[in-house]
Amino acid sequence: MLRFLCLLIVTLGLAMSVQAQEAAPVDRSATGGAQTLEDILKRQEGLKIDDSFRSTLTGNPDNAAAKTDQLGTLGGASDPDLWRAYRYNSAAITTQARGPAADVLIQDGGMRWLLFREGPLLTYGGALLGGMVVLLALFYLIRGRIRIDGEKTGRTILRFKAVERFAHWLLAGSFIILGITGLITLAGRKLLIPAFGPEAFATLAMGSKWVHNNISWAFMLALVLVFVFWVVHNLPDRTDINWILKGGGIFGGGHPPAKKFNAGQKLIFWSVIILGASISASGLSLLFPFEMPMFAVTFEKLNAVGLPQLLGLGELNTALAPHEEMQYAQLWHAIVSFVLMAIIIAHIYIGSVGMEGAYAAMGDGEVELQWAREHHSLWTAEVEEQQSKAGKA
Repeated sequence: MLRFLCLLIVTLGLAMSVQAQEAAPVDRSATGGAQTLEDILKRQEGLKIDDSFRSTLTGNPDNAAAKTDQLGTLGGASDPDLWRAYRYNSAAITTQARGPAADVLIQDGGMRWLLFREGPLLTYGGALLGGMVVLLALFYLIRGRIRIDGEKTGRTILRFKAVERFAHWLLAGSFIILGITGLITLAGRKLLIPAFGPEAFATLAMGSKWVHNNISWAFMLALVLVFVFWVVHNLPDRTDINWILKGGGIFGGGHPPAKKFNAGQKLIFWSVIILGASISASGLSLLFPFEMPMFAVTFEKLNAVGLPQLLGLGELNTALAPHEEMQYAQLWHAIVSFVLMAIIIAHIYIGSVGMEGAYAAMGDGEVELQWAREHHSLWTAEVEEQQSKAGKA
């Protein structure tokens, strides 16, 4: 799983800015030392170029044309010199604002972040969620609702205690609110402004941001509670292999034996814990960008183990401005959230309309005994044995 997360981080780095090997010196004599068509094409692709030919032209009188020349300047500092100094962070800037990012006026990565955020992120993220809904609809049409096979007993068995259900619904409710408000923040300018106008969207966006930031604490608390309550029941064991080989009995052939959580539920559990923890970490980085930067140190560790070099990317940039840290964190936050939302959509389906009797487990905590025997036979046998012993005592 760690390797998987590392690969995802590298992929995000690629989406933001492809880190290529050091480029060979370019002959710019034909352009008088200015950029060439090759420079422009590489920069458009996000490739690293040697731009020292202009990054040093930030007002040094020795680099300026004589003031008697047609293009000469007074004092060796023209407007282009000034803007280059801003861009390459070499200007002496004084601001009233005090903070780590106050004196960074131009940051090139901002456009790459904006284009990826408004383009591939929304396109592929939306396709992932829509594709999951379509797949589940097709599955329902083909398979139908998974019914209780045997005759119902009319008796119930306690599956989840009240405190467990509280933790589950706190996690589920907060995640749904975070998903909706996050999508409003991410896609609102593109989808909602044309529908409601900028004034209405501004109010909605500000409210969504406030709700998103504050509901996040409930999500993180619930994530810890769910982990504490259920981690012992979600550790892999040999029964999971048999469950997977039989496809959980979804397409007939009987229900494979399972403990309190079957292999499918364990996959959901660990997806929620791992991806939820990653979303929480990037969210904290966005809430406290100057105190909790994530990506410079992550890229440094990846460079140390040689993974980017192995993939032919060279060394990832570890000198990140605060803006770049926030841009990486925002994209990572959104990408992982899209993946988890797709997983949760499938979880909601199977726990509601997809399977008869499943909702009761988190509704009132009591499930039909026959349902428990079919889907969690090993766990049910243990509970019945404990009840039998308690009755005899």
